[in-house]
Amino acid sequence: MSEKQIQLSPNSLNLFLECPHCFWLDKNLGIKRPPPYPYALNSAVDALLKEEFDTYRAKNLPHPLLKDNGIKAHLFPNQKLLNQWRNNLAGIRYFDEDLKATLFGAVDDVLEFADNRIAPLDYKSTGSTAANVYDRFQLQLDTYTFLMEKNGYQTPHKGYLAFYIVDKSRGFIDRLPFRKEMVEIDTNPSDVYDIFKDAVVCLRTVTPPGHSEDCQFKKWLDGAKKFN
Repeated sequence: MSEKQIQLSPNSLNLFLECPHCFWLDKNLGIKRPPPYPYALNSAVDALLKEEFDTYRAKNLPHPLLKDNGIKAHLFPNQKLLNQWRNNLAGIRYFDEDLKATLFGAVDDVLEFADNRIAPLDYKSTGSTAANVYDRFQLQLDTYTFLMEKNGYQTPHKGYLAFYIVDKSRGFIDRLPFRKEMVEIDTNPSDVYDIFKDAVVCLRTVTPPGHSEDCQFKKWLDGAKKFN
């Protein structure tokens, strides 16, 4: 296991925190949890939002969502670099010489402030009635902040979630109506390295650690074994 090239993303760190056993099996043996229902609609909305935000970026105009929410920042102007950071096979990366491992993340967008500090902006489309900020969203933005700072950028320790919430009250007339909300959250990159380090150490153990007590997949497996 010690020679295995390790590259971890925010989703990987989230899986590690949820259950080190599932994380070890996933990364070392390719044994993955049963996949969730595919979110093709979310992916389509994400792609369309990137096109929309890029249009405003190309014209050097503030996006209405920023103006409407009083966010005094503009869209990160370097489209070429942003395209690299968005790429799931590239992303914004940090290689740690001591751990001999890489942490990376693929951002949706980036905001730049007047003092040249930058902050991550992530698009979230949902059919829920509210803009719910889950722990995995916090970890995601914390990790992006960490990566930005490791790449030499200053950040305001803020992250932004642009929620596009399906407005079911307006019905469906050949299109889905969305209600838009922008949520600003404080980011804390100081804990990211320790999580990253613990995850790398976990992967380099010969045998997997035990399941987390509240791992739903362990409970499902234990239940299924009763019928064998």
